[in-house]
Amino acid sequence: MQMLPRVIAVLCLILPFLAFGADAQVSAGDSRAIRAVIRAQLDAFAHEDGPKAFSYASADIREQFGDADSFMEMVRSSYPVVYRPASVDFLPPTALDGEVLQQVRMVDAAGRLWLARYHMEKQKDGAWRIAGCDLGLTGGTAT
Repeated sequence: MQMLPRVIAVLCLILPFLAFGADAQVSAGDSRAIRAVIRAQLDAFAHEDGPKAFSYASADIREQFGDADSFMEMVRSSYPVVYRPASVDFLPPTALDGEVLQQVRMVDAAGRLWLARYHMEKQKDGAWRIAGCDLGLTGGTAT
């Protein structure tokens, strides 16, 4: 009987990842557009162009932070690897339940490997915007 809670716990951890890979693929055109938006925002961070970086955020993110300066300060303090990545490697984007996630491997200045999961939102005009980013240290280092 003690085994059942363990099995349930393992299934709760694994099933979301199995379902994540089972959903629809993102078209090649959307994939290119998504990468271009993320690259453009990273370039804006590199050039200290807060208004431009802020423009790639979804309406909800812009409303949450109110202005480019507040947004840039949050990125500088909470997402230093996104603010100044040493390297960036895009994985294939995936769609799940209507949401598109773009995973990006990033290396920070100390050589630590991170995984950023960008939540992407397609606008009515077809443009893509960044609706959020989850960031996690993978525990590895770049070689």
